[in-house]
Amino acid sequence: MDFILEPWPWYVGGPLIAISLLLYFYFGKNFGASTNFETLCTMAGAGRVSDYFKKDWKERDFALLFVIGLIIGGFISAIYLIPNQTVDLNPRTAQELTELGFLNVGNHYFPDEIFGKSAYSSVKGFLILIVSGFLIGFGTRYAGGCTSGHAITGLSSLQLPSLLAVIGFFIGGIIATWYLIPLIF
Repeated sequence: MDFILEPWPWYVGGPLIAISLLLYFYFGKNFGASTNFETLCTMAGAGRVSDYFKKDWKERDFALLFVIGLIIGGFISAIYLIPNQTVDLNPRTAQELTELGFLNVGNHYFPDEIFGKSAYSSVKGFLILIVSGFLIGFGTRYAGGCTSGHAITGLSSLQLPSLLAVIGFFIGGIIATWYLIPLIF
């Protein structure tokens, strides 16, 4: 049981990802989660408003099962596998986050200031979630996929657009980390 509760080494996780990709390629499917937002909009009837959503969502039912598995796996992991696990942060990082106003740094993976119940009730927190959700949704569609799809599937199949997208993701992450988060908090 300890093997399941501990982080898995690269030589276990890497081959499992590779096997998953081989199965996706074998069955002619692409790996990624962002197209599921489009699929959910299509299922909800967005095709009546925009021609972009006039698609057969049943062609992507495998991807919906993938996202459902992600949600169930995340729930099981958060509740049963790592309920009280602390995050091993660099002391300088912890200090800088504390200076920005984050409390309980290193006690859990998602800071309450962004993901806690107080974020939903404050205007600032609610706007951060709405704007970031819109930017992520727009960005994944504009880039033709999400980080997992480009970085895992796109790079493994040597696609130049995926390489450019991944470089853009890293540049965006650096800009957010060094400029936007300190500005917002």
